[in-house]
Amino acid sequence: MNDSTIVSKIWNLAHVLRDDGVGYGDYLEQITYLLFLKMADEFNKPPYNKALKFPQIKDVEGKQIEDGEICNWENLASKTGAELESFYIQLLRSLSTEKGMLGQIFTKSQNKIQDPSKLLRVINLINNEQWTMMGADVKGKVYEGLLEKNAEDTKSGAGQYFTPRALIKTMVACVQPKPMKKIADPACGTGGFFLAAYDYIIENNSLDREEKEFLKNSTFHGNEIVANTRRMCLMNMYLHNIGEIDGESFLSPNDALISDDNARYDYVLANPPFGKKSSMTITNEAGEIEKENLSYNRQDFWETTSNKQLNFLQHIKTQLKITGEAAVVLPDNVLFEGGAGEEVRKQLMQTTELHTILRLPTGVFYAQGVKANVLFFDNKPASKTAHTKKVWIYDYRTNIHHTLKKTPMTTADLAEFVKCYNPQNRNKRKPSWTEKKPEGRWREFSYEEILARDKTNLDIFWLKDKSLTDLDNLPDPDVLAGEIIENLESGLNSFKEIIVTLNEVEN
Repeated sequence: MNDSTIVSKIWNLAHVLRDDGVGYGDYLEQITYLLFLKMADEFNKPPYNKALKFPQIKDVEGKQIEDGEICNWENLASKTGAELESFYIQLLRSLSTEKGMLGQIFTKSQNKIQDPSKLLRVINLINNEQWTMMGADVKGKVYEGLLEKNAEDTKSGAGQYFTPRALIKTMVACVQPKPMKKIADPACGTGGFFLAAYDYIIENNSLDREEKEFLKNSTFHGNEIVANTRRMCLMNMYLHNIGEIDGESFLSPNDALISDDNARYDYVLANPPFGKKSSMTITNEAGEIEKENLSYNRQDFWETTSNKQLNFLQHIKTQLKITGEAAVVLPDNVLFEGGAGEEVRKQLMQTTELHTILRLPTGVFYAQGVKANVLFFDNKPASKTAHTKKVWIYDYRTNIHHTLKKTPMTTADLAEFVKCYNPQNRNKRKPSWTEKKPEGRWREFSYEEILARDKTNLDIFWLKDKSLTDLDNLPDPDVLAGEIIENLESGLNSFKEIIVTLNEVEN
């Protein structure tokens, strides 16, 4: 059975459970628990004989029950009916108190499949496959397929944790991570950047034993504050042969922006969460619910601001080693916002070499109304002069039309950008734009040109929008309607940002 067949088979059962009120995200969560237990069971048998240890059932206070059954797949799969439901609930509760990857997988775990007969169907579905016999690429594709289907369910909001894989692979192809280097993502979601970097290193290097061991257990480091998303990331990584069932977790549940943990990395690849402001809900003295904007007061930040993306950009700069490289997806407001935004841009160009910006079209993210860019920059030692000499910009937005279902963005669509980026030798880049070729999407701007722009604005574009001048070449109605919705969403978000900023000024 191939990976697409397995994905379809597992996902078809999700529709049955949907009728019982089990959402796609909840279903994927249960699949994660059960798949982890099944693989652990397989590893404990020949030819692996890993002797992985699982605890006995614990009571509600977390104390081990004397003569209680072991929390393993064999005991779970042997039960039916009410006994199955009861044991599954106790198993989840018991495993959630464990340490390492095991505890992270089962953190805050609950049974969301209340019908024992349907729970048994899911268990049997997983039990019918020998997961350890599959290659890491097949297991990985199965789980990635489930994650993508879950992200497509816009009602669940899961799309915010799922960056288009074509974009991720393109960013990794430009950065070209090397073996024996550390890679971080301070908002790692389901682990897309880690997996693309892993695949790139495997495919482009002949690794020795030490390099393979480092890649498996020491290369990747991330933060993910949402427990459910974090467990999916851990499972996704494990199915791709990264980490150990009984090993320590390489993911932190902490908010990466709270403080500098003093760890430094060779590469940071990230798509920080969309949204304008960091905030928390509080109850005032009158008992009314209010939202209060959060500003991270860190000495290592250039600016104190409640803008989440500007904070992530500053944090990522802090995470890099002196020779570190970063590729980060950021919304348009980071490129043109005044005040703290302008100062952050100036400091970024002063202290790093901001060498490339990729302008992305709308219609490529599951969150609508997002206009985003990828910033590529290299960290540098302290200097009195700016390290950024010129910034190359590739406009893959103007006159580009994508939709998530009918015309999704592919790696082939971004192949020209990678060629222009010239990762083998960035010093030999050549522009595709000239005065004689005004349709070229690739051109450079000097540091002095950018500094002279109002608010050091990096939101630079030069191509003519054909839809404004050529009515005969309008995109398909579906695409046009999608773009109108995207633009309305973007405009609404911008309006909300203005209102929030005005309120801050008044207060």
